[in-house]
Amino acid sequence: MTPELVVQLARRSFEATLLLSAPLLIFSLVIGLLISIFQAVTSINEATLAFAPKIIAVMVAMIIFFPWMMTYMSDFTREIYSFIETMRR
Repeated sequence: MTPELVVQLARRSFEATLLLSAPLLIFSLVIGLLISIFQAVTSINEATLAFAPKIIAVMVAMIIFFPWMMTYMSDFTREIYSFIETMRR
């Protein structure tokens, strides 16, 4: 196994992690920001108010992006398995 292959594998792993988590984090961030603005406007200072909508937003994002996420992970897994053949040489 060459150092270049290890670096490429690490880079692709980080890239996959970032791409797969981005939609969920963005949904959660947007909902949290909207709830914070609502709390600031209405002067409601309840910490638990943002918790349930964020969970619901992440669940909705999972439902929306799950097909893409599964396809991406399947392709990434196939790529990793193809590296095994390269490493044997």
